Order: sequence, then structure tokens, then C-alpha cells
Amino acid sequence: MTPETAAELAVAGLDPVAVTTIVTNALAEDLGEAGDVTSAATIPAEQTDTAELVARADGVLAGLAVARAVFDVASSRTIRFSDKAHDGSHVVRGDVLAVLNGPTRALLTAERTALNLLCRMSGVATHTRAWADALAGTGATVLDTRKTTPGLRILEKYAVRAGGGTNKRMGLYDVAMVKDNHKLAAGGVAAAYHRVVSAFPNVPVQVEVTTVAEAVEAVEAGATFLLLDNMTPELLREVVAAVGGRAELEATGGLTLAHVREYGETGVDYLSVGALTHSSPILDIALDLRPRA
Repeated sequence: MTPETAAELAVAGLDPVAVTTIVTNALAEDLGEAGDVTSAATIPAEQTDTAELVARADGVLAGLAVARAVFDVASSRTIRFSDKAHDGSHVVRGDVLAVLNGPTRALLTAERTALNLLCRMSGVATHTRAWADALAGTGATVLDTRKTTPGLRILEKYAVRAGGGTNKRMGLYDVAMVKDNHKLAAGGVAAAYHRVVSAFPNVPVQVEVTTVAEAVEAVEAGATFLLLDNMTPELLREVVAAVGGRAELEATGGLTLAHVREYGETGVDYLSVGALTHSSPILDIALDLRPRA
């Protein structure tokens, strides 16, 4: 990719090397051994054209630099890409998001891969913005989960950030989460918590609890981050009253956009929503070649 594309990705908090790997694999999946047979057969190698990325629906944009990386790789950096919008912005149907100029074959070869990623990421950002807007003023923040598309986690979690949400953890390695099965295997909340702290003292630890008593036990054992699983708003308020201020509190399970504000107003710090990444519809975006003179 070009240095400009790499710089844009880095500013977004995306590793250019990791993005290059994702893009290269996605293009290889589409091209196979024969390549873009339709474009090769119908378009002269020397032909160039100008194209536009155009929003076909209203939403929140995310992934423009990733799309640019696809065109860089597919064209060996011969396509010129000019942004006309920026990630995190609200776009409406008909908005031109970017203008591209370069070899026509490369434009069309990269089209579907670039759109698959851009539409997916923008869909996640659009969905996240709806949750973030619903929680505005409550003091609670919407979090994502590990329920991501395999291989696309860094892109989908970036899209959550672009939509106004927050990333919880990238994987099993950067935050320890003591869940029900861990508690059963270890012999209880406190035992499981202490084992994690002893084995990985520098890793943040979150403990899943389902009752007020478990929440109190976890905090008294030293936990400062609790996952409140499938609790009603009434029960969440009880937990907040019992341990609020001594631990960060995250509600999860059974949350819907229609009722999220009720949960946000209980006093919890976060609401985690797997649907941000596993159930977001795409934002429709197209690539249109400009008519030739």
C-alpha cells in the first residue's frame, strides 16, 4: 500500500501490516488462480477511468482507508484515491465518499473486495451509533464483544469505535474474564479470581456475576471490574447500590435497542452488545464508473 494509506490506517489505530494481510487474503479469495476473467476479457490493459464510491443509504462511514488499501494492493499502487468524507461521519444516500482514478481493470477487480469490507464496517458503525445515541446522557457506554467475524476482528472493532462505541478486549490474552465455567472449575468466585491474579498479575481481570451476593464476594476478593450477566434493571440497581464506586460495572445479556436506555440509567458503567458485530446489516455503498466522454 502507499505511505499515505498506511498513515491513514495508523491514525485510525489499525496496523497497516495486519490490514495488508486481510486485504491480500480477501483479494486472493476472489481472484483464485485465473484472476478477474471478465475484466481481462472486456477491458484493454491500458484503459483508465474515474470512479466514485457512493452511499446508497444513510448511515455512519467506517473503513475508507481499508477500502483504499484494497485498491492499492489490487492495482500495485497505481490507482489515485481521493477521500471526500471521513470515518465516523454521517452520510446520506447519494453522497460521494471518494473519487478514484486509474487502470479500469484494477478498479473493477478491487471493487467487490473493497465494498465487502467498507459496507460491513460502515454497517457496524451505523448500528453502534444507534446504541450510543440511545445511551447519550445516561453515563453508560456501549461496548463490543469477541463475537466478531473470524479474521476481521480488528476491522469490526475499529468500526465500533468509529460509531461511538468502545472496545472491551481484543481477545483472550489482554483481559482475563472469569465466567461461570471458570468459577465452577476453580471452586468459587474468590478462588478463580485469585488464581488469575497469581498467574497473570499484569492482566486486568473481570469477574462475571449473576447475583448481588456474588458481586459483593468478587469485590471483597479484590475484583474491580464486574460483568453483570442477564440481570434485570431492578437487580442492576441493587448491585450498583451494593458495590458501585468500588468496581466498574458492565451489564450484558438480553439487551435490546428499544430498552437500552432503561438499563443505562441504572448506574452501570457499560453495556456490552454482541449484536454490534454479529448482527449489524451492511451499509449499502456502490462503486460507479463515471461516464466516458
